[in-house]
Amino acid sequence: MTAVLAATTLLLTAGCSSDGSGDDSPGGGTGPASSGTAPGSSPTRQAAEATPPAKGSVKVLRTVTEGLKTPWGLAPLPDGDLLVSSRDDGTITRIDGRSGKKTELGEVSGVSAAGEGGLLGIALSPDYASDHMVYAYFTSDSDNRVVRMVYDERKTPGEQLGAPDTVFKGIPKGFIHNGGRIAFGPDKMLYAGTGESGDTGLSQDRKSLGGKILRLTPEGDPAPGNPFPGSPVYSYGHRNVQGLAWDAKQRLFASEFGQDTWDELNAIKPGGNYGWPDAEGRSDDKKFQNPIAQWHTDDASPSGVAYAEGSVWMAGLKGQRLWRIPLNGTQASADPQSFLKGEYGRLRTVVSAGGDKLWLVTSNTDGRGSPRDGDDRILEIQVS
Repeated sequence: MTAVLAATTLLLTAGCSSDGSGDDSPGGGTGPASSGTAPGSSPTRQAAEATPPAKGSVKVLRTVTEGLKTPWGLAPLPDGDLLVSSRDDGTITRIDGRSGKKTELGEVSGVSAAGEGGLLGIALSPDYASDHMVYAYFTSDSDNRVVRMVYDERKTPGEQLGAPDTVFKGIPKGFIHNGGRIAFGPDKMLYAGTGESGDTGLSQDRKSLGGKILRLTPEGDPAPGNPFPGSPVYSYGHRNVQGLAWDAKQRLFASEFGQDTWDELNAIKPGGNYGWPDAEGRSDDKKFQNPIAQWHTDDASPSGVAYAEGSVWMAGLKGQRLWRIPLNGTQASADPQSFLKGEYGRLRTVVSAGGDKLWLVTSNTDGRGSPRDGDDRILEIQVS
């Protein structure tokens, strides 16, 4: 693969997956979320940030657990254990972070799994220590929606999840492009990446919930300070967002599936238009936000992203590798570097494990991979 680092964006010329403006301003804005922008920093502050080395490293420390079926979302618990969702089974399982023992908590009622839909992202409430709430994004018979459930450890395993309470619904569903990643930001608001469900026209329609990043209160209302008053839409012009992560300066980055040419990593600007379907990858049209890095789809098909050690780490499905994108503010500071190519097959989710460690989830039992003995699995890796 040949990489060319241009002035404000990185183009990778390599191979692409089916499944913005020339404004390269910081993805998080310059003020607190309550004032209309997500947390961020000014260009002056960015100039003082330490830039990570151009080359990094990945070391697989251990296999945490094996034998998972269609794992999708991952949520670390405060005690070091992990919750993992099964897209097709609609269940949430607790993984002992030390022994790898699996305990099924229960099935999430209302999940309708088909194609790329099912039980997708999960996240813990920012007040989990007191409310014990687990949030989930899933495909129902009629739409994609976000629910929350009480996780009661005192009950019998298999019955520990309370009934889902729907906090947000009406996200378009399809056999493909259901988005699905949810995460609570540094501002304690709930962010959700959605897909255009195969209807490309939804992405540019700000009244539609498809092809967007949404920003909600924990109760499911449009978050205060959103760029379009009264709307949950935070950014638009996306094709299928499945990765959300914040850097050390609280700036939001998101991965996005391309169609036939370019997959993207974007720095998210409140109210920004990321181009789909009018632009795929970098565009000369100033009304679109350009990606900070792009890949041919054979090399990426990105799902989850995480931030660690000054870089965004991006899991590749079709590309079957983990990408490192070193940052200088909201720009790539060097060519992206890939790791683990083909070693563990398709990679779905990557989540910070604190410091220089990450949790990495494979996705070989999803109907598009070639399962090996032990698939699917969760790995603990060390990065630099």
